[in-house]
Amino acid sequence: FLQQYHHYQSHVEIFTFQPDKPSKELAELVMFLAQVAHCYPEHMASFPQQLKELLSYHHTVLDADLRMTLYTHIVSDIKNVNAKHKNNKVNTTLQNFMYTMLRDSNPTAAKISLDVMIELYRRNIWNDAKTVNVITTACFSKVTKVLVASLKFFLGRDEDEKQDSDSESEDDVPTARDLMVRYATNKKTTKRKKKLEKAMKVLKKQKKKNKPEVFNFSAIHLIHDPQDFAEKLLKQLENCKERFEVKMMLMDLISRLVGIHELFLFNFYPFVQRFLQPHQREVTKILLFAAQASHQLVPPEIIQSVLMTIANNFVTDKNSGEVMTVGINAIKEITARCPLAMTEDLLQDLVQYKTHKNKNVMMSAKTLIHLFRSLNPEMLQKKFRGKPTEASLEARIHEYGELDAKDYIPGAEVLDVESQKEKGGTQEEDGWESASLSGEDDNEDGEWIDVHHSSDEEQQEIAEKVKSMPIEERKAKAAAVSTSRLLTQEEFHKIRLAQLSKELNSAPGKAAKRKNIEIDDEEEESRGELLSLRDIEHLHKKPKSDKETRLATAMAGKTDRKEFVKKKTRINPFASSSNKEKKKHKNFMMMRYSHSVRTKNKRSFREKQ
Repeated sequence: FLQQYHHYQSHVEIFTFQPDKPSKELAELVMFLAQVAHCYPEHMASFPQQLKELLSYHHTVLDADLRMTLYTHIVSDIKNVNAKHKNNKVNTTLQNFMYTMLRDSNPTAAKISLDVMIELYRRNIWNDAKTVNVITTACFSKVTKVLVASLKFFLGRDEDEKQDSDSESEDDVPTARDLMVRYATNKKTTKRKKKLEKAMKVLKKQKKKNKPEVFNFSAIHLIHDPQDFAEKLLKQLENCKERFEVKMMLMDLISRLVGIHELFLFNFYPFVQRFLQPHQREVTKILLFAAQASHQLVPPEIIQSVLMTIANNFVTDKNSGEVMTVGINAIKEITARCPLAMTEDLLQDLVQYKTHKNKNVMMSAKTLIHLFRSLNPEMLQKKFRGKPTEASLEARIHEYGELDAKDYIPGAEVLDVESQKEKGGTQEEDGWESASLSGEDDNEDGEWIDVHHSSDEEQQEIAEKVKSMPIEERKAKAAAVSTSRLLTQEEFHKIRLAQLSKELNSAPGKAAKRKNIEIDDEEEESRGELLSLRDIEHLHKKPKSDKETRLATAMAGKTDRKEFVKKKTRINPFASSSNKEKKKHKNFMMMRYSHSVRTKNKRSFREKQ
């Protein structure tokens, strides 16, 4: 230790003569001594003061890497303190010191303390609500660097919480195998094949809906009073004199707070409306913010004004197809979150673009129709409602403030009030029969497995029986089943299959002549916690590229091609150059003079003149 300490002292003396030069060895010695300082308190008593003096006297010319060595040590040291278990006593003392530094008048001290807290939060060391709520105070800093750093912290994603799409529970929805057994065991016809394909699409949609929600913005969820925080941010935004990018970050954070916590911030919507013009810079992001800030608890008339502004400014024939597409996409995302904001008149106008000559506009209008077929088909004209199904008959938009709380399990009417065991029946329920399937159904021992599935005729019989029941009788039977006994996993599975079939089966007594609108699979993706910019900017047809882009693509493809120039090769590579080759390197004026002298007698009368 003493040898390293004397080595450090000699390096410090050298450093004072040339403080602007980088010194990697000095940085390593400082880090080493800082780690072992508590073991040698007598020798290291002056070490902290010496570091402070070096920083205060030479900070303007100090090498950046050497200056940041102290910052790295702080983060590493706190991480080591909490390596085995969280040391609450030390953490509280250090946190209080950091919070005091954040309010320091020196902007550099405030920025470093904020960076330390953000880094410790991301490393899951100080990932508590106390740290997050202190960082919220930095969002009102007058120093732009501190303000931007805190806004970026709340707008960032938690990379560690990403989950694979395959991790969802297989018990929540029926599997593809169940549908194959149900639709492919009987006689194979074109009608059954189409029905299976449609069932697979509905199954994919149901799986995405039932996928557990991943909270990518955990810091926003830990804020104690999001309503007060959002109101203060809006006030700051209205009086903000920072550059446009900072204003966009403030708008983004406010919209996320309003959408995630379902806040009431009615002044935010008129503020956003001022920027909803096609020529506005970053207008697609502003449309995204308007959609993020929409939720069911906002009074419909407030969102209606936003929808009308978008429709009037974007969805008009005087604009290009891309502008109209972006407008319809934004309206679709807003109404998906606040369905009551859409009026019948506006909807009738927008769905007419289903026959527009531009494919992007046409497909966007179709996705809007598809959305309202699931939300409330009654709002659409009869020709746009598509093939009526049992699910579409039950679909409706709830009134403002109305809760959809059920005292029964929807779909339980397909079961009997008494279980099969109570009736003295066998393990097979409702005609479930055993089928031996080979190939992929063999178990590891090579034995046959009995797979229980209901025959198509019995399933059809049960479905017709339930269809013939009035809605009130269905609800009564479902309530009786739900309250009389505990349901098994097989029974839940049967309920889910019945609910799935509601989206496939035609409604009783309704004509099934109208066609369904075919929508891309990408449109069926479930909405996560927040929107992505692609939801607004999504174009179904790639726009034509301009001349510069096509030329650049053409030139990029020619890089590997050889030049089509025939190079003359000499028979003897060491031979001297000819007079013709020498002419290329001679001065032009000299060549011009010699040419005029040589052809003096051969000039015509006009040339002489």
